[in-house]
Amino acid sequence: MAGAELDDIDERIVRALEADGRLSMRQLAEQVHISRANAYARVERLTTSGVITGFTATTDPVARGLGTSAYVTMNVRQTDWRSIHTQLRSLSGIEHIALVGGDFDVVLLARAKDNADLRRLVLDEIQAIPGVVNTRTLLIFEESFPHQP
Repeated sequence: MAGAELDDIDERIVRALEADGRLSMRQLAEQVHISRANAYARVERLTTSGVITGFTATTDPVARGLGTSAYVTMNVRQTDWRSIHTQLRSLSGIEHIALVGGDFDVVLLARAKDNADLRRLVLDEIQAIPGVVNTRTLLIFEESFPHQP
């Protein structure tokens, strides 16, 4: 199903689970207006096919003690990307990694307890990775999450 278009019911299931991954099958079926058996079968198919990749809790970073967030852009030596990616995935505080096209090569979402912790993450850990050419840090003052109430 990867790359295939989802029908209207599949789309409603995905949206419902994105909004609340803890919905029971009964609640999901009621919300989407299908039988429980159909809900079970469709969720199983969406999961098996890789459309649904998992279920997770969404948290408030500030409530978790991560009061400082930033997007970090990076330029890297292209030949070192795989090694850099592996090392970035191992760093605590990196929430999202994207290889992009444009004026920079990589965008990271970093979360830290405060500015000193963010400084340590960027200057001591990220910039120490071989192949990282430069970084630019963009502090986040306020953020919202479109799929959350």
